[in-house]
Amino acid sequence: MADDTKNSNDPNELAGDLPRRGFVASVAAGLAAAGVASAAGMPVTETNVEIKTPDGTCDAAFIHPTSGSHPGVLIWPDAFGLRPTMREIAKRIAAEGYSVLVPNPFYRVAKAPVFEDASNFDFQKDRAKLTPLMGSVNAPGNAEKDAVAYIAFLDAQKQVDKSKKIGTQGYCMGGPLVVKTCAAVPNRVGAGASFHGGGLVTNNPDSPHLLAPKIKARMYFGIAQNDDMQQPDAKDKLRAAFAAANVPAEIEVYPAQHGWCIRDMPKQPNGMPIYSRAEAERAWSKLEALYKQALA
Repeated sequence: MADDTKNSNDPNELAGDLPRRGFVASVAAGLAAAGVASAAGMPVTETNVEIKTPDGTCDAAFIHPTSGSHPGVLIWPDAFGLRPTMREIAKRIAAEGYSVLVPNPFYRVAKAPVFEDASNFDFQKDRAKLTPLMGSVNAPGNAEKDAVAYIAFLDAQKQVDKSKKIGTQGYCMGGPLVVKTCAAVPNRVGAGASFHGGGLVTNNPDSPHLLAPKIKARMYFGIAQNDDMQQPDAKDKLRAAFAAANVPAEIEVYPAQHGWCIRDMPKQPNGMPIYSRAEAERAWSKLEALYKQALA
């Protein structure tokens, strides 16, 4: 995430994820096997796949309802990458009738999972481990190349209904990647959702919010309360940019910490959790409504 939008000493800086309904939690382990029915709805199938990109081969998870073809969804993980928690998110949205791809955003430097569980990550000691990972996908042009390859992969799958638009969602680091994806493949992507995205508005000429004129998707931005406090004008600049481009965008500030959608986030320095189930479920309902409206 951009340094000008976060305090580099803030352990809440890096995060991103969506939770599951309470009853889904009790069966999460069973969902790891392909073809196991999800408690949220449709039975889902999970497959590990490889995707050719201009820069190499990306390892990824492809999760979809066991039968039929459905709108495609691309999930951009947070700074901890493709791991069990991200697979759980994909299973939940797949069970609602979507064919979901979760790439390893750091494939240029490491295979997934780089982190199995983020809850034990020590920001004070280990923050430097994240720098080369994030840098590999955030280098100029890389996210756009990846987005094109990932969407092409989805469109090549029989489980994806190509008559429907594709949706994309992202967390923390993934928020700007959602915006870049929507701008890179505007005729294919119909919905984009960022949850506690970092660096959406910067002073740089390549700030993600400046891509609004290239986007045709319906957008949603969920902003954490502490992010809003650090950069109170970001939401206004986002709103103005998308309004000027005549792109529908809903922007909300949540009474929650950066990373509130993440189930496996470390605790705050005061010992309180970052994850907020109530606010995460509210965010999930917004995602469901966005996809139902824009991917129909």
